[in-house]
Amino acid sequence: MKISVLGGTGDQGLGIVIRFIQAGENVIIGSRKAEKAQAAVEKVKELLEKDDIPNLSGMSNEDAADKGEILILTVPLAAQMGTLKSVKEYVNGKILIDATVPLDTVIGGGPARYVDLWQGSAAERTAEILDGEDVKVISAFNNISNSHLMNFNEEIDCDCLVSGDDLESKKIAMDLINKIPGIKCIDCGALEKARIVEKITPLLIGLNIKYRSHYGGIRITGLKLD
Repeated sequence: MKISVLGGTGDQGLGIVIRFIQAGENVIIGSRKAEKAQAAVEKVKELLEKDDIPNLSGMSNEDAADKGEILILTVPLAAQMGTLKSVKEYVNGKILIDATVPLDTVIGGGPARYVDLWQGSAAERTAEILDGEDVKVISAFNNISNSHLMNFNEEIDCDCLVSGDDLESKKIAMDLINKIPGIKCIDCGALEKARIVEKITPLLIGLNIKYRSHYGGIRITGLKLD
């Protein structure tokens, strides 16, 4: 299975790329410019101290979306619409995992303020933009910090809250994400549940700032997971 991480050159995207490379998956880094994606491939090699990673490649977002079987969107809100429109013709028959959180940058600080979208959530906005295409949109990775992902020699002490309307596609996405050590996926229900899940992220950011941490996350307890 080929995984294409669209906009995969930032810390979140690179962290996801590295985690799936370590899990033995075939991964494509996508970027607006193919050269930037290729540079990200070299960075991953450097971080993993490998001269060659045969299951990793870099290309433009359009080519990555065309060749990937599962697509993961890891771009800021401002780039979400443009990126999706650029790959729309390549998403048919695929699963798209949206990691976007609608955050605004506050003056003098990092992204900490939630931006209300009339669609309800960034994931539902993605579904609207891709409306008319045979693509299953899943919301995931919203509450897992970049620091957790990039601390790739350690397990991730955090649950991954997942929502989506198509049960089979959601299961495929969860089975894939569960290959990352430490993560347990929690099925939160329909895609509209992303409205709640995405709003947890600015809370976690604030807690990490308050308690001088980079690894604050969320665990759901008391459930019997299959």
